[in-house]
Amino acid sequence: MVTLVPAGPDPAGPDSTASGPTGPGGGSARGRRPGTGRLAALLVSPTLLVLGLVVLYPIISAVRLAFYQRNDGIDPETGLLVQGDRFVGIDNFTDMFTGENADRFLNALTNTTTFTVVAVSIEVVVGVLMALVMHRAFRGRALVRAAILVPWAVPTAIAGLLWRWVFQADGVANDLLPGAPVLWTTDGVQAWFAVVIADTWKTAPFIGLLVLAGLQVISAEIYEAARLDGAGPWRTFFSITLPLVKPTLLVAVLFRTLDTLRMFDLPYTLIGPGKEATDTVTVLAFEEAVKFGKYGPASAYAVVLFVYVALVAFAFVRLLGADVFGTKGRRSR
Repeated sequence: MVTLVPAGPDPAGPDSTASGPTGPGGGSARGRRPGTGRLAALLVSPTLLVLGLVVLYPIISAVRLAFYQRNDGIDPETGLLVQGDRFVGIDNFTDMFTGENADRFLNALTNTTTFTVVAVSIEVVVGVLMALVMHRAFRGRALVRAAILVPWAVPTAIAGLLWRWVFQADGVANDLLPGAPVLWTTDGVQAWFAVVIADTWKTAPFIGLLVLAGLQVISAEIYEAARLDGAGPWRTFFSITLPLVKPTLLVAVLFRTLDTLRMFDLPYTLIGPGKEATDTVTVLAFEEAVKFGKYGPASAYAVVLFVYVALVAFAFVRLLGADVFGTKGRRSR
């Protein structure tokens, strides 16, 4: 008769093979196969190469070009014809605040900031209302969702041309307004409002789409419990809906803020360049480079705008607590 004796526990532990120290074959302490890191680097290298070519190289080139100016003409000291770029240090940056274009640059920076603050604020309100409408269950909801999202799908340059026709002297906007026609596309405060209206129509659905995604993950049991406790619609919205969609809403506002700060195509196609009321930093940089051939000052404008956008993004993430990268969840775990 043979007696079966159960095997005792392995002295090295049940996970000694999978999570033991690094063996002769080069396996990691967590059982990772040798060469996994090299394979991962090889797989992502094409993406990193493309990002380096289309993102990193233009940034480095623009920063370098911001310290140079075009030097075509006669050298006053030698009387010879010279061509090429000349290193000028930080002159391009100081000229933005003290040079002949200082007033125009400060005006463009002010327009960029006001466009961002006003347009994004209106878009948040309109986008949240769109999300609430799209979230409700009613007949024809799919058609309403598609209609609301159509403006966001239209390219911005095409949207600018469409709204330019709307804001013509004999366009739809003046037909709907009583009194004398408004010259929307001429320089003035009306042009500023035209850009804000067009931008709100174009991008409010983007915020509405993201907020709708946040609304769909809220459990219906929470609203049922609130109704049983006697909470009304307003109390439910401000105490339940808004706090629960706040992370998604903050990410949407961050994306729209950064996008509006670099707005170019909408004011350029809707109103046109050289207008004091709608000039932005990107429009100013484009004109300096293309119209006047001053690539050094244009690069300086672009670098300043890049730093401005980076500071706004940093302040937004740190002060408002937008968990863009999901680091808070990883820290809690």
